[in-house]
Parts: sequence; structure tokens; C-alpha cells
Amino acid sequence: MIDHIGVPVADFSRSKAFFDRALAPLGIEIVMQVWAQETGGSAHAGYGRAGKPFFWISDGSAPASAVHVAFEALSRPQVDAFYAAALSAGAKDNGPPGLRADYHPNYYAAFVLDPDGNNIEAVCHHAE
Repeated sequence: MIDHIGVPVADFSRSKAFFDRALAPLGIEIVMQVWAQETGGSAHAGYGRAGKPFFWISDGSAPASAVHVAFEALSRPQVDAFYAAALSAGAKDNGPPGLRADYHPNYYAAFVLDPDGNNIEAVCHHAE
């Protein structure tokens, strides 16, 4: 199952204004935002429900902008196995398995770049 997806946008402010209005009738709103000053690169806005972002937009002007897809893992060992399998299949490391407490205390994920440079992630939200 897809946990969340992110897409680059050409004009972050314009796209944010669009999605703010277009997604509101669906009960989808910004639940997390990260500014370029915080990342040292791109600004990001995460839309979702009940505090969980599942659709992200990112300032597409940053050189590393690409599509981001995160797949749900049912356990931390699955995240580790995904990472190892992806690297052996030719992916490039974009963040080894580990906790990302900035997202939430149990956010355990690994990131790789696929052959086209897209950011592919496996994430487990469980405590163990």
C-alpha cells in the first residue's frame, strides 16, 4: 500500500493556494509544512486528514526535485529488507534505515533513488 506520495510543483505558492481550496471539500488540509530554510533546499507542504499527511507538494525549483513515493512496511525488518533489495537492484542510497523522529517518534524509514532519480521510501509507523 502507498503510505504517501510527493510531487514537485513549479510554483509552490500558486500550487499551495490551489490545493488548499481544491482539497478542502474532501476534508483534506495541510497537516505538516516544512520551509526551505529548514531543509536547506525545498519547501514542502503535506496534506492529509487526522494529522497524517499522505499527499505532499515540494518546490520543484530545487535541483534534486523528483517524484517521491513511500510504501507502507508492516515491520522495521521489512524496511531493512527493502533497502537491501533496492540497493542490490541498482538503487542509490538516499537515507539508510533508521528512525526519523522529526516526523514522529516511531517513523522508521529507508530512502533510495531509483534509476530515474525518483525518491522511493519504505516506512513503518509501528513502535517495533
